[in-house]
Amino acid sequence: MSCNVGEDFIYLCSAQDAWGIVVETLAAAGIVFTIALMLSLLIVVRRICDKAKRELVPIQFTFLMGTLGIFGLTFAFIVRLNRTTCPTRFFLFGVLFAICFACLLVHASKLVKLVRGCKGMSWWVMLILLFALSMVQIIIAILYVAIFLGRNMDQCDRNTADLRQRNIDFVLILVYVMALMAATLLVSMIAMCGPCKHWKRHGAHIYITMFFSIAIWVTWIVMLLRGNISLGTDPEWDDPVRAIALVANGWVFLILYMVPELCLMTRHNADCCKQGQCQSQPHLLRRTVGIENRVFTQEDISQVQDSGRSSPSSIPQYDATLALRDMEPSKEFSIPRPQPRPDAFLQYRTHDLSQM
Repeated sequence: MSCNVGEDFIYLCSAQDAWGIVVETLAAAGIVFTIALMLSLLIVVRRICDKAKRELVPIQFTFLMGTLGIFGLTFAFIVRLNRTTCPTRFFLFGVLFAICFACLLVHASKLVKLVRGCKGMSWWVMLILLFALSMVQIIIAILYVAIFLGRNMDQCDRNTADLRQRNIDFVLILVYVMALMAATLLVSMIAMCGPCKHWKRHGAHIYITMFFSIAIWVTWIVMLLRGNISLGTDPEWDDPVRAIALVANGWVFLILYMVPELCLMTRHNADCCKQGQCQSQPHLLRRTVGIENRVFTQEDISQVQDSGRSSPSSIPQYDATLALRDMEPSKEFSIPRPQPRPDAFLQYRTHDLSQM
């Protein structure tokens, strides 16, 4: 099957190189499915009763936008490398993945508090943190494209002899994205340690997504730097490896994270763990049942010692239910009034009669 297109676009419809048709079909299906999930997320917002889940909607919507960009970037790797697609590849590959992994990291950071019954970060704090984490990779990509590629446009020529150095540079500008992946995997493991079981499910989704994402990244990096050279398919299979990695990671994002999260957004939590129950003080300093008053305890002990019963077994123990009982006073603590004596009254009357 021949294609009446330019040489750079031959893989979009060439039957001899079927990988291009398969990858672009999966990418197009991913774009449609991502748009459907974005609309579904906007529809179910009103049905979300939990405030903590509602605060995650902006983060998850941003995550879907990043995933949509990943599927769209796949076509830049199906089209052959030229001076137009080269800056797009170097800039957007790391930026889009940085946005997606930053969303997962922010979500996992909030879950660390939620699984322990705390409130966690608010939605505007999460957006600020997401913007800060993404800006690091954006700055790295801008510096590389503007400074290095601007002065060395020969790197965008597919006939250049320095192909291996170009692949190494492509991997090096993604080091920060790899650090985000490692941090997200670690935080998602911490987010699964807590008493609130229904929030642990969200942490499990992030952990599984990161596990498969790291496996995909290790595979395509090894194939790009070593595997294709060993198999003798370098540089013909450099672009297919990265295009397949994009599509595979995009579908992992949707199937293993976004679809389960969307199903849990409106589900009622049977084991509801109330927020605001964080242990704000150490366990040894927290009060137990009842109110302890050490003044009366010390007074009871001193009375026992004064009466000669100072053995350890005779010291009254503190009863936690003391505050719940109706105690009747055993002594009268009212102020006594002076009372006249009878003999003094008789003497006073006798003295009056004698004077009369």
